[in-house]
Order: sequence, then C-alpha cells, then structure tokens
Amino acid sequence: MAEQQPFKWRHFEAEIILLCVRWYLRYALSYRDLEEMMRERGLQVDHTTIYRWVQRYAPELEKRCRPHLKSSNDSWRVDETYVKVKGIWMYLYRAVDSQGKTLEFHLSVTRDAPAAKSFFAKALGASYTVTPRVITVDKNAASPKAFNELKAAGTLAGPCELRQSKYLNNLIEQDHRFIKRLVKPGLGFFSFETAWYTLQGYESMHMIRKGQMHGVEKGNIPGQISFIASLFGLVA
Repeated sequence: MAEQQPFKWRHFEAEIILLCVRWYLRYALSYRDLEEMMRERGLQVDHTTIYRWVQRYAPELEKRCRPHLKSSNDSWRVDETYVKVKGIWMYLYRAVDSQGKTLEFHLSVTRDAPAAKSFFAKALGASYTVTPRVITVDKNAASPKAFNELKAAGTLAGPCELRQSKYLNNLIEQDHRFIKRLVKPGLGFFSFETAWYTLQGYESMHMIRKGQMHGVEKGNIPGQISFIASLFGLVA
C-alpha cells in the first residue's frame, strides 16, 4: 500500500471508506448493518466490499497509530481472552498498565509458555512501553515459566517482579469487554489472518478511544475523528 496514497484505485471516496472502517472498528456492528446504514445515506455499498476495506485498512490504522502512543507506566497487567476462529477457540493475549492503557496484544493458537514468552517479548520491545517494575498475571502456570526464561536471557530487568493475582487483574478483565463486544456481531472469524487484521483495528480504535494518542484526549470524539483522518492524509 502506498504510504501517501492508501486509497488509490478505490471506487468510493476515501472519506466514505474511512467512515465505514472507523464505525465497524468502533461500534458493535455487522457488515450487513453497515451496508444498510450506507443505503440510508443513498450509497450502494455491498457488505463484502466493507469487509475488504476493514481487512485492508484496520492493520494500516494500527501501524499509523503506533508512533503517536503515549508512554505507559511500569505496572503491567497481563491476561488472555478467547476468540473463536473457524469454530476453534484461540487466545488473545493482552496487557494494560495500572492506568488501563493498552500496552500490547497478540493472537495465538496456543496458551502455553512459548506463546506467553512471545507476547512478553513483543510488549517489552514496543517503543512506548517502559521496563516493568511488576507484571501481574493470573494463575496460569505458563506465565511464570515464560517470565523466568526472559529473566535468564536478560530480556527482563533483574528487579522486575512477577505477581500472580486474580483480584488485581480485574482491570484487564474489564478491558476485555470492549473487544468481546465488537467480536460478538460477527459470530467469530473465518481465518486466523482475518481475525488478526480485524483485531488490530479493534485494539487501535480502543486505544484512541481511551485517549492514548498524543494530542487526542479521551471523550473528545471530534478530535478522535480528525486524528484518524489525519493519519490517512484526509481532512475530517
């Protein structure tokens, strides 16, 4: 995708495409819901076309958001939630800091030590995260194993502590609700790739909504719309 011309060769105006993508990623809508909503505006857009737009631009939104993220704090909460892909439950690893800011996310087929280790390494490598002082997880045995391996390798700083506490992880369990609410209208995903592309968009929109971008505050809906438009070189 050309960096400066992400909507080149599309049959619809960029503003319409971005509107559909933004609404799908923000609200609990199906593709057919959006098709109907566009018809109310006098636009004939097939739901499969909107699906292709989301698959194309949701990962692009995530990529363009990353440089604008505010720094996190050093208290992490890590947990996994379930996402159905082709009728099979898979695992969405997610982390927030103690203020509820999303740190990182990762879709995995398995829920084991290698998956947890991969997720921890991804979160530690993000430019907007700071070295954690404490990482709070649930009672899953895979997390301590992954944590110890990263410590032994020097990837995690020596003073960092792993804390297993179901109660303290209520913060991230509540945060899962936004993602689960969006997944529900689609009744699951039909491929791992489709799931991952869409989840990237869900998570990016969630971070924007929570005020995690520089210059865009939580609750400032016009500002959030303008920010997304500016990411794609458009004027809201």
